[in-house]
Amino acid sequence: MRFALPLSALLASVALPAAAQEQPAEPRTRTVLIGGVIDWKPAFPGADSRNMGFFPLIAVWNEGERMPVETPDESFGINFLGDDEGVSAGVALATSPRRRPRDAGIALSKVGFGVEAGGFVQAWAGDTLRLRTEVRQGIGGHEALTADVSADFVYRTPDDNVLLTAGPRLRWASGGYNRSYFGVTAEDALATGLAAYRPDGGIYAYGAVASAHVHVTDAIGIYGYGGYDRLTGDAARSPIVRSIGSRDQFSFGVGLSYRFSVER
Repeated sequence: MRFALPLSALLASVALPAAAQEQPAEPRTRTVLIGGVIDWKPAFPGADSRNMGFFPLIAVWNEGERMPVETPDESFGINFLGDDEGVSAGVALATSPRRRPRDAGIALSKVGFGVEAGGFVQAWAGDTLRLRTEVRQGIGGHEALTADVSADFVYRTPDDNVLLTAGPRLRWASGGYNRSYFGVTAEDALATGLAAYRPDGGIYAYGAVASAHVHVTDAIGIYGYGGYDRLTGDAARSPIVRSIGSRDQFSFGVGLSYRFSVER
């Protein structure tokens, strides 16, 4: 009998955790937002005309968290390090702009479709200022290195029914990128009459982007944005920009979103 109580306590200590593990986990609620934006942006970097395009709105966050902040010009990101509301880093993926002779209106050489893959680092300074840097390498298309630096001032209501962002931009590219879109090869010069031009890398644009996401009901939201880039440096001096393009690069878009909750 002297071992009965310790033995029963031992059995109980094994049985209780096992029983606890068998209990079903409490359901976890997540909010999902899906939607799409129709936008108008320059037909190619340096163009004076715009083409219509589309990009999706997708976000998922846990109950009790805030809706993620994403600006219209940032790449699709996958966070691997850090906190979304602190300092974080991860993979950045984007498509690269193409240029066809019909887009330019003259017989310029073609820049094909491609993707850009790289990484981002972002940091929040308080609740209202987000700093972000992206560096991406072109795969196909221009096959060059690009980088964007941004700062966004963020305003949101406690229920996330209104989310506003606005801030400056600085854009850099290697020589390969600038020569792809702003350079004029000897063959291009013969075909178009433009002067041959070979730009170097560097800062090629600065500007600003603003966006607004307003939910008119608990589920339906209206999205809009406007962006402006001013070409500078070797890009601004390009015969393409001076003859058939523009230093002023405007873009804007409107869209709808749908927000709902799921349990997992």
